[in-house]
Amino acid sequence: MLGRIFGWTSGATIGTFFTIAKRGEHVGTDEFGNRYYLSRDTSSYDGRRRRWVTYNGYADASKVPPDWHGWLHYTYDELPTEHPLPRRKWEEDHLPNLTGTPMAWRPQGSLASDGKRPAATGDYEAWRPE
Repeated sequence: MLGRIFGWTSGATIGTFFTIAKRGEHVGTDEFGNRYYLSRDTSSYDGRRRRWVTYNGYADASKVPPDWHGWLHYTYDELPTEHPLPRRKWEEDHLPNLTGTPMAWRPQGSLASDGKRPAATGDYEAWRPE
């Protein structure tokens, strides 16, 4: 409970929930559990209704899938729940940025993985100034 009051890293704070209840309406949830909202009024500088997201867990913008990102930035007027983006057969599923996590990619020989580099093949020649 104290994390909800004083911290923002584990999701929205209590104050955010009060603001959402007063000014926003829930319009959808993505596959990561992020919740998306639309303001009830047009109080923004350009007369459009504001759009925002509350993250499920740690606040990381890379957890927003492409279709919801387009909706948040007014690229698409229709909600992704009503008109999802067409998927091509070569497209992969969206993954958040995993850098700094245990799921991050670590190439062979990286100190973060097993730390054993492959043997040299002899095709490298050190540069020497002349």
